Amino acid sequence: MNWLLPRALAALLAALAGGVLGGVLTDWTFPVFGALLGVAAVLGVIALRDTLRGYRLIEWLRGSQEGPAPRDAGLWGELGYRVERAIRLREQEAIHERERLTQFLSAIEASPNGVMLLDANDQIDWCNSVAADHFGLDPQRDRRQRVTNLVRAPAFVGYLQAGQFRDAVLIPDPRGQRQLSVLVRGYGDELKLVLSQDITERERSEAMRRDFVANVSHEIRTPLTVLAGFIETMVNLPLTEVERKRVLTLMTQQASRMGTLVSDLLTLAQLEGSPRPHADRWVALAPMLAQIEADARVLSAGRHTLVFPSNVEAQIAGAQNELLSGVTNLVSNAVRYTPEGGRIELTWKQLADGAGEIAVTDTGLGIAREHLPRLTERFYRVDGSRSRDTGGTGLGLAIVKHVVQRHGGDLVIDSELGRGSTFRLQFPAARVRRVSQARELVGTPP
Repeated sequence: MNWLLPRALAALLAALAGGVLGGVLTDWTFPVFGALLGVAAVLGVIALRDTLRGYRLIEWLRGSQEGPAPRDAGLWGELGYRVERAIRLREQEAIHERERLTQFLSAIEASPNGVMLLDANDQIDWCNSVAADHFGLDPQRDRRQRVTNLVRAPAFVGYLQAGQFRDAVLIPDPRGQRQLSVLVRGYGDELKLVLSQDITERERSEAMRRDFVANVSHEIRTPLTVLAGFIETMVNLPLTEVERKRVLTLMTQQASRMGTLVSDLLTLAQLEGSPRPHADRWVALAPMLAQIEADARVLSAGRHTLVFPSNVEAQIAGAQNELLSGVTNLVSNAVRYTPEGGRIELTWKQLADGAGEIAVTDTGLGIAREHLPRLTERFYRVDGSRSRDTGGTGLGLAIVKHVVQRHGGDLVIDSELGRGSTFRLQFPAARVRRVSQARELVGTPP
């Protein structure tokens, strides 16, 4: 307000000067008229000057306000300064708000879940890329579109129209490849926040857990039922010595089957719950394969032609008990599922890139192509009755897969009905070396 007093004094002095000048010009013949005329003239000049200054300020306000406001003295200068300062403050606040909004949207964009904002008419205001992927939307093109025109899953449409958003709704994605959990929350003036989550893996894991419990219960219940029946028979019926021995033999078989199942389950649990084998502990293949060959010949009892390599000069970095379990499972399966007179061959070779491969090939019945992707699932059997007759638990290939993956490798299965099967354990070059290389490293003479 420092401009007010000087402006008032200047106007008063100007009026007095104008009155004196008006009197002089009229030679004081009409002093009152002359004074009024002079005052009016001075005030007119002041008004014109203020009008021009006000016009400059208005023109600046009408423009983009990018440059500074007109720098006039007095009232208009003060007014221009105050207006410009208020505009700059508003601009800075707007910039800060945009930055905060950008950061907020970036945070939502980084969310692993889908986020979509709907207005009061269920039109899409905004969605992040995850929500766009979940619902098959285009974040830019589909803005201001009614969501039920784009997401037509009946469960979602009914859920949105019902307005009862306490629980989430499960719907498939537009491609039918994933299962989505969608939850809606209201906010503001009839606005809606739509949260989506891909629960495909969770549902698959839950289904696998249920199947696993059901399969374990079934696998254990069957021999238990048989044992209970035999025990009841021995208690209630007089048996001859031959019958008693036969019953005891069958009971021993069922108890052994349960023991094998429990052992395989414990092996799987240990494989899943322990760290990967160290890459600096080397296992010689020659003695391990010799042990596997001896076990296979006992299991086959001369019914098959068994071919094993001799003098394997190679080592694999890892856990010996796991490698032994994995290869033994493959050879045992080949013996069980190859008819009498068939051929089973185990081979070892080092590939061109330095990787190593243990392959078990049989001339058994083979496996249909549609079963191959599921062979390593727990308790999955191509022929359940045949598997139980041969003493299989349905966990062998699951154990093999876990073993080879824990050693950084892969299990490759080739099979054809009527032409046998080949199971390959492929280990990366970093975990394979020749015995000669090991001798060079430790300085041991050959």
